[in-house]
Amino acid sequence: MAVGSSPKQDGDKAVAVNVRLQSNAEADQPTLANYSHASLAQGLAYIDFGFLEPSLIGAVAQRAQNGEAMPKQLVGSRAVRVALPLDAVIRLHQQLQQMVVSLQPAKSKLS
Repeated sequence: MAVGSSPKQDGDKAVAVNVRLQSNAEADQPTLANYSHASLAQGLAYIDFGFLEPSLIGAVAQRAQNGEAMPKQLVGSRAVRVALPLDAVIRLHQQLQQMVVSLQPAKSKLS
């Protein structure tokens, strides 16, 4: 279950509401993505999530370490493209920030 809220507008306060998203037949299982790309067009943010074969990533990293020529293009599979209005991008950014902060180890009080 996720908690979402709407952005403040004209002095209104944000309200948290529990939201439950039900899967359709195609979205029952999570999709693994190890690549993402975001762009803006026509007032929407387009976020592409994709998958690059780990062996391909390793081979490119090895070539970079050896100073070899890099490929001009990598081909992977696009898992999903999400189009979000900008207010939803702001909420997603806030949620991701909270998640990242919660993953960081607590700072030592001895320092």
